[in-house]
Amino acid sequence: MTDYISASLRRLIVQRASGACEYCCIHQAFSMYSHEVDHVIARKHGGRTVPENLVLACLPCNRHKGSDLTSLDPLTGKITPLFNPRTQIWSEQFELEGGLIKGLNATGRTTLFLLKMNETKRLQLRQALASQGLYPNLPNDLG
Repeated sequence: MTDYISASLRRLIVQRASGACEYCCIHQAFSMYSHEVDHVIARKHGGRTVPENLVLACLPCNRHKGSDLTSLDPLTGKITPLFNPRTQIWSEQFELEGGLIKGLNATGRTTLFLLKMNETKRLQLRQALASQGLYPNLPNDLG
């Protein structure tokens, strides 16, 4: 297992995501900080540094997710897996209403909750971008 993310692997991940966070769909061009290539399943949990386990994530989504694989569904209180952009389809977990992201099921709700995707400042940015036609930058399954 290698921990190093080469420049070519980083380019692949950024290109695959079209420059947008694979969780909240905000494009790199509209983020104050650079998006990060990160492991869906953290290395400490045995995750490998391979394209099938890497995502492009904005700083807020990545920091809130950390190495977590699950959290509590805010509706049921049950332990629920987080959204995995490599194995799940974004549009089956979430829907958009302007800049507001809604969870369609336990995984969507839990991911929204843990990653604080609708935190006021994040929501306001997405709404402002949406009003100008600059959001969303949807994953390929929606685009």
